[in-house]
Amino acid sequence: MAPTFDICIRGTGIVGRTLALLLARERLKVALVPAPAPHNTAATDVRAYALNAASRSLLESLRSWPDAEHATGVKHMQVQGDQDGCVHFDAAPQGVEALAWIVDVPALEERLAQAVRFQPLVEVVDAPVAAPLTVVCEGRASTTRSEFGVHFDVTPYAQHAIATRVRCEHPHGQVARQWFLPQGILAFLPLEGDQGNSVAVVWSVPEEQVATLMALSADAFAQELQTASQQALGGLSLITERAAWPLQLARADRWCGAAPTGGTGARSWVLAGDAAHNVHPLAGQGLNLGLADVAALADVLRTRDYWRSVADLRLLRRYERQRKAALVAMGLATDGLQQLFARQEAPWQALRNWGMKGFERSGLLKDFVARQAMGMR
Repeated sequence: MAPTFDICIRGTGIVGRTLALLLARERLKVALVPAPAPHNTAATDVRAYALNAASRSLLESLRSWPDAEHATGVKHMQVQGDQDGCVHFDAAPQGVEALAWIVDVPALEERLAQAVRFQPLVEVVDAPVAAPLTVVCEGRASTTRSEFGVHFDVTPYAQHAIATRVRCEHPHGQVARQWFLPQGILAFLPLEGDQGNSVAVVWSVPEEQVATLMALSADAFAQELQTASQQALGGLSLITERAAWPLQLARADRWCGAAPTGGTGARSWVLAGDAAHNVHPLAGQGLNLGLADVAALADVLRTRDYWRSVADLRLLRRYERQRKAALVAMGLATDGLQQLFARQEAPWQALRNWGMKGFERSGLLKDFVARQAMGMR
């Protein structure tokens, strides 16, 4: 006899596996369906995510937080404008251990996969199965989203992200560094623990420069990074390949609905993570938003009236309203910053650097923004 599932999750990435573990904790039987593998220009996964305190707490509750060498605490953050504007954030004045943690993606995925293997209420299956509710966690290139008739409103940025990892001459000192430059937005994210001297690089560059930068030798690309980073960490050498992908602002018009009649076997569907929304990576909030999605969805299902099904659209619309509202502010902030720093005319440069200096001296406003980014109320 075929097993009976309460929920079918499409997508076995970080968001999908986290949701599966949360739902299994509520005694729900979950089918987990791998999504098609995304195209990646690098043979190895060079990604690293900046996770806030809320995301760490969630993953720790599932016993899936990586070991210390794969989750480096950020004690300080330095943001440098293209002139003399700058902003600094420090963990100590906030009374926290770290502003964020830079987490190695393969290590986190392995911890989640291991937790799934030991969770009897989660079964990894080869193809979608019949269940009252289908949750789509397939990422930005989701095909299931289209099957459910969802319009994904995409605004492409004229930028690509280039990601890699470099070894630095000097230790990173648990400092996350970001530069807003005429040639793009460059971020150095500390890796390998508090004594490490390697960083994950995310460089958002104009699309017309991508082919040239990707074609450079490893040494030549490292020299470009060294120049762009103003030699903040001394000499640099690449320790991984490079990966590149286009950047976009995107949001689904609907995040839940009744499943169409046919072969899906579902009564309702809902979106979470990058399948529902994409933001610019300049604030490092993409995965934090996705994990907040699944935490909210799991909470809505956990607190439902005993007589309501997990497929009840009233529940799913409650989740949709909550998460759409939370996304608005982050989407506006990241898009506004991207648009502001994309302008190279002198009046715009003067305006944004004046704004950075004012924000650095703003006191309560700066503290509020820092605590919001950390996922703290």
